[in-house]
Amino acid sequence: MKRFRNAAVPVMAALTIGLLGGCGDEDTKTSETTSSITAEFDANSDEVKNKTQKIEDLINSRFYFSQDEEKREEAYYDGLLEGLDDPYSVYYTADEYSRMMEDDSGEYVGIGAMVTQNAETGVISVVRPFRGSPAAKAGLQPKDVFVEINGMKLTSDMLLEDVINMIRGEENTVAELKMYREGEKDYLTFRVERKKVEHITVDYEVLDNGFGYIYVEQFIENTYDQFKEAVDYLTSRNVKALIIDIRDNPGGFTSSACSMVDYLLEDDHIAEGDETKTPGLLITMKDKSEKIIQKDSCSDQHSVDLPIAVLVDEYSASSSEIFAGALRDHKKAILVGVKTYGKGIVQVVYPLGDGSAVKLTIAAYFLPSGTSVQGDGLVPDAEIEMDMELRRQIDLPHNKDVQLQRAITELGGEPLP
Repeated sequence: MKRFRNAAVPVMAALTIGLLGGCGDEDTKTSETTSSITAEFDANSDEVKNKTQKIEDLINSRFYFSQDEEKREEAYYDGLLEGLDDPYSVYYTADEYSRMMEDDSGEYVGIGAMVTQNAETGVISVVRPFRGSPAAKAGLQPKDVFVEINGMKLTSDMLLEDVINMIRGEENTVAELKMYREGEKDYLTFRVERKKVEHITVDYEVLDNGFGYIYVEQFIENTYDQFKEAVDYLTSRNVKALIIDIRDNPGGFTSSACSMVDYLLEDDHIAEGDETKTPGLLITMKDKSEKIIQKDSCSDQHSVDLPIAVLVDEYSASSSEIFAGALRDHKKAILVGVKTYGKGIVQVVYPLGDGSAVKLTIAAYFLPSGTSVQGDGLVPDAEIEMDMELRRQIDLPHNKDVQLQRAITELGGEPLP
C-alpha cells in the first residue's frame, strides 16, 4: 500500500525541528482535465521559451551581483510548485528530503521541539518542546514566537523549511534563539545545545482514578508500534477507560492513524452514515476527478472493549482528524475539547531520482461517514476551552487540565483530585 503523508496544516505547516483502477468515463475526465491545463500553460511553448531566454539574457548582462547557480536552479524548481498556490505542495532539495526522512524515522539531531508556521502571517512559533529535550531544558514554551536565529532576524516571507535549517546543525553546537512570548515586555534569549534525540511520539500512564491516558504527539513511522505498546500495557492493568490526547497533534502518516484506529475497532463494524456499508471502513481518498484511489478498512482482528474519549483542539489536524473522526463515526469514542483545524487533503512525496523530491497534494480524504473535514474540522461532543496560561505549561498537572477532567466525567469517572 502506498504510504501517504498528511502532515502539513494550513495554519500549522508543522515539522519537527531536528528531526511527516478505474476505467471508462472517469479516465476520460482525467485526460480532458490534464489536456485543459496543458493548453493553458506549456513550459515548452515558443512563447515561454522566448520569454525565459529574455530574462536569462537580462540577468547575464545586467545583474549586478554574482550568481549562485545552484541556488538559481533550486529556485526554479521551487517556483514550479509555488505557482500552484498550495502551501502543502513543495520542492525538497536533497538535503531537505534526507532530513525529512530522518525526521519520520523517529531519530534525529536537533533541539527537540515541534514548530508551526501561520500560512497567512508567516509567523513561526513553538507547538511543543519535547519532554526532556534541549529545548525544554532551556525553557522554551508552547506558543513562543521565533524572532531571531543565530543573529539573523526572521521575516514573514521565510519558508518553514529554511528556518528549520537555520535552527538545526551539528551535534553539541548551540542554536541562539531570540523569542517573543506573550505577556513579556522584552524578547527572551535562549542558547540551546543541539543533541541527538530519540523521538518518542507516544506517552502513557494509569491515572489515579484507574483510567488509562495516552498522549500522541504526531503520526510518524514509529507511532503505531508505540501506541500498540501503550494500549497493551494499559489494558493489562485493567484500566476502566481510555483517554487519548491528540491536542497540538498536526498529523503525519495516514497509514499510522488508520492502523491505530484499526487496533481499537472491531473489523466488522459499520460506521454511522456509511452508505457503502463497508465493514470497518476507516478512510476513503478521492482524486480531483472524484475517482476513489484508496480505501482503507480494519483487518487486524483486534479491538479494545473500553469506553474511549479523544482530546482535541484547534491544532489537531490532518491525520489527527482521521483518527478522531473515524473513531467517532464508528461510535467507538467521544471527542472532548474545541473544534479541530479542518484539513481534509492528502500529500504524497515523490522522489525525483537525484536525492531531491516533491510533495504534492493529490487527493481529498473522507471519513467513514462520507464527510470531509476540509475547512470545517470536527466539532467535539463535549466542548470546553483551555485557559492560555494553562496551555503554556509543558507538564500541566492532570488535575488542572480542565479538558482532561471533562473527558473523565463524560465517561462516568471521578475527577482527579
